[in-house]
Amino acid sequence: MSNFTWKPATFIPFRDLAAIERCRAIRTEDIARHWNPDFRIQVVPAAELGFLWLTDMFYRIKMAADAGRPCVLITPQPWPDGYRQLAGLINRFRVDCRRLYTFNMDEYANEEGEIAPETWEAGFLYSMKRHFYAHLEPALRPPERQIQGLSNRNLKDYGKMLADLGGADCCYSGPGWTGHLAFIEPDAPEFAAPLEEWKTFGPRLATLSPFTIAQNSLHGAFGMSGDLCAVPPKAATIGPAEVIGAKHRFDMHGITVDGSFASWQRLTSRLVLHGPVTPLLPQSILQTLRTDVYISEAIAANVEPRWDKGY
Repeated sequence: MSNFTWKPATFIPFRDLAAIERCRAIRTEDIARHWNPDFRIQVVPAAELGFLWLTDMFYRIKMAADAGRPCVLITPQPWPDGYRQLAGLINRFRVDCRRLYTFNMDEYANEEGEIAPETWEAGFLYSMKRHFYAHLEPALRPPERQIQGLSNRNLKDYGKMLADLGGADCCYSGPGWTGHLAFIEPDAPEFAAPLEEWKTFGPRLATLSPFTIAQNSLHGAFGMSGDLCAVPPKAATIGPAEVIGAKHRFDMHGITVDGSFASWQRLTSRLVLHGPVTPLLPQSILQTLRTDVYISEAIAANVEPRWDKGY
């Protein structure tokens, strides 16, 4: 047995080796066990993950419409197929969405802090309006001003806009490679603070982690080719306060590299679901909140060497 050892690179945000080793060792059969009974983890087939997200959104929108009350959702992007399917269900069942409010959780920004306009094709508000709003029948649509994304115009008021509506009925999320929630990054100086102060932070511009830029360079909008320079260096994002202020949270773990077994999320999911609650793993805050968590079987698979594989 070799005694070769090393310390993690200093640019890795979370480097607690004891916590990492403990989470790395969590087996598939144990991943749904958690100390908080309100943090409910289920392992599901990958093919069901999008269906569960879609039906949860549709259920909340329809129940609110039937009751004549607002429905306020914090929405992740991009999900072109899913939002088109959601619009299709709304159209088929003639759901009146005039009291629907959606707030995208984040948006890209350049090095000067200029937030991408909704006309930018790789942007999140562009995606939401193109793939959801535009597919709703005009008679069922909410006013367009109720389909919100972060902008330089509303950044200072974004948290208040949500709070004035009573907070989100549900915040939909999934962890990034760094354990980020939205673009709340563990290594962004804009979010550097002790836990209790960090929990009070609202929307702001943030510096993206190099890991997030690498992760997003594999997204379809950027060519899925590792083009690091195609991804903007900053983003506007909601803060922990908006996540905590939501009435409910729906968390999804199912990202693999274009449907393969390879995934940066397999360890990250274990860290945010079972590691310490810390700003160094932003999504870990969900462990303390009423949250439904769905993990695909691929992400729940054991973390172990595959000696038959290279890259």
